[in-house]
Amino acid sequence: MSKNTTFGKVILAGAGPGDPELITLKTLRYLQQADVIISDRLVSPELISQYAKPGALVVPVGKQGGVAESTSQETINQLIVEYAAQYPLVLRLKGGDVTFFSNVLDELRTLVNHRISYELIPGVTAASGAAAYAGIPLTARGYSSAVRFLTYYRSVVCHEQSWKELATTDDTLVFYMSSEVLDSLVEKLLDHGISGEKYLTVIEQATTPYQNVHLFSLREYEKKMRGLKFTSPTIVIIGRVAALHEEFQWLENSMASTSYFKPVNETVDQIA
Repeated sequence: MSKNTTFGKVILAGAGPGDPELITLKTLRYLQQADVIISDRLVSPELISQYAKPGALVVPVGKQGGVAESTSQETINQLIVEYAAQYPLVLRLKGGDVTFFSNVLDELRTLVNHRISYELIPGVTAASGAAAYAGIPLTARGYSSAVRFLTYYRSVVCHEQSWKELATTDDTLVFYMSSEVLDSLVEKLLDHGISGEKYLTVIEQATTPYQNVHLFSLREYEKKMRGLKFTSPTIVIIGRVAALHEEFQWLENSMASTSYFKPVNETVDQIA
């Protein structure tokens, strides 16, 4: 690419956790103006089908655990640069919030290295959306004064002292991308002294029509939850506040196992 290439502007924006009405007005405005939309898998399909600019080029760059068709981060970086060189306005649309577990760092560095103008727009992160739609105030007074956003999966190494600290804190623990190793996660916390009276909530496909909430005390986990498989995406909330779901639940479980978000091997057509 020539050093004299003139680039358009790239908008890095969060689309929210699923419910299309949770998008910000600012991101919606850019969605209606963008020439190219480079979209994650965990973006409501309704947003693009209903609000994208007519004729906009939609480029799906989804990632899905264990699926070979997932788009590599290197490819996403290259696509951002290529389309910014061809179009005046490119929208990089991410599920949830743009800075929470979204791997935005590589994309920011790519933009800076190519001297491409950009803007960051926050969105409703999955933890916030899931908690609200499950009726769980994450820092309810008298229950928890702090919340931690974490992730735990097979490749994550967590030291013994860290497990002990997580097991004994009164903070609310919110785990992203951890449902597939939930048995291991609970074992680690129990082995390091977490109270069996604390509650664990698994929220499947939060804020979508297929949302399901599973609530158990850690003492009940072995009998009722061990080995269960959950529909992605999921959020795990651990702490005293999780029990408030029973009191403040306002959205009934869908009881569905259907996936709201399309698999990465299903393409999205250009908006007519």
